[in-house]
Amino acid sequence: MRYRLRLLVLAFCLLPGWGTASLPAAPNTDDPVLEARLNHLAEDLRCVVCQNESLAESRASLALDLREEIREMMRAGMSDDAVVESLVARYGDFVLYRPPVKPLTYVLWGGPLAFLLIGIALALATLHRRRTLRPQADVSPEALREAARLLRSDHSSHPGSPIASGRASRLSHQEER
Repeated sequence: MRYRLRLLVLAFCLLPGWGTASLPAAPNTDDPVLEARLNHLAEDLRCVVCQNESLAESRASLALDLREEIREMMRAGMSDDAVVESLVARYGDFVLYRPPVKPLTYVLWGGPLAFLLIGIALALATLHRRRTLRPQADVSPEALREAARLLRSDHSSHPGSPIASGRASRLSHQEER
């Protein structure tokens, strides 16, 4: 009973945040064209605090400040490219959801492919190693004969057992070799 009550209280505490978690930035100006530009631009920029959300979706205080700063830059007449360049100069290419391909970002773009190729190479090497391994015969011929004799005696006590008869026949074939 207490467990259910705690679960219910926890659910009610979490409910208010579910509906507002990923809504786009609310307009703070009377200019709908400016807000549309801001939201379009903010969707392509990463929140440097959250790192997993766009600047438009983030509710972090730094994201709110950055959106306001972008509004001011746009009001001052800066183009979208100039605003992006300003943010990249301050925060680096990390602020872009799609960073450009250049020497500093080669690892970022090529890393997933490199890890995929390394994984495929390891899988192929493991499969090749398994195919080329030969079972080592550490068992002496006397031990094989004794095992075959025991299995035959076990088979006689359980005549319908396919496992015992299969093992016994394999062991007797190895014994004959």
